[in-house]
Amino acid sequence: FNLQQKLLSLIDREIGYAKSGKEASITIKLNNLEEKTLINKLYEASQAGVKITMFVRSICRLIAGVEGMSENITVTRIVDRYLEHGRVFIFNNLGKQDVFLGSADWMNRNIFRRIEVCFPIYDEAIKAETLKLIDIQRKDNLQAVLIDEEMNNIAVKKDGTLIASQSEIYKFLQNHH
Repeated sequence: FNLQQKLLSLIDREIGYAKSGKEASITIKLNNLEEKTLINKLYEASQAGVKITMFVRSICRLIAGVEGMSENITVTRIVDRYLEHGRVFIFNNLGKQDVFLGSADWMNRNIFRRIEVCFPIYDEAIKAETLKLIDIQRKDNLQAVLIDEEMNNIAVKKDGTLIASQSEIYKFLQNHH
């Protein structure tokens, strides 16, 4: 199993859907993003019309929001009470939502020099819970910042109910487990 090749093929599938006029999206949550081939494939996906939502806590070499290159990519950083290390990869796959969890950041050392694990979630209840947790992070308007095309942290608009995703996830898990 070659992690990079598998990720590239999953991104290519979303590109194919977008080019044929179908809904295509990717959501990625990880700590660090620096591997050039995967970044370039995400740029290609953005240019094809794939909507890409990323949560990157630390290093991010991808430049989001550049017209003609990455306008369909948003990068959000959430730093709060807990030092998160989750890696979640969601590919829309015509609404079927292929969800993967893994240990690898998208860094050269992780992709090429370490033994890492990445696996699909087949259990529908676990998949639904994982999607719920990511959805809570999408709604964070208290601790989240967007990373703009100049790599600046831009505060998310504080519209409506204020949501700190880590606190909300803590409450969710407390009530459901």
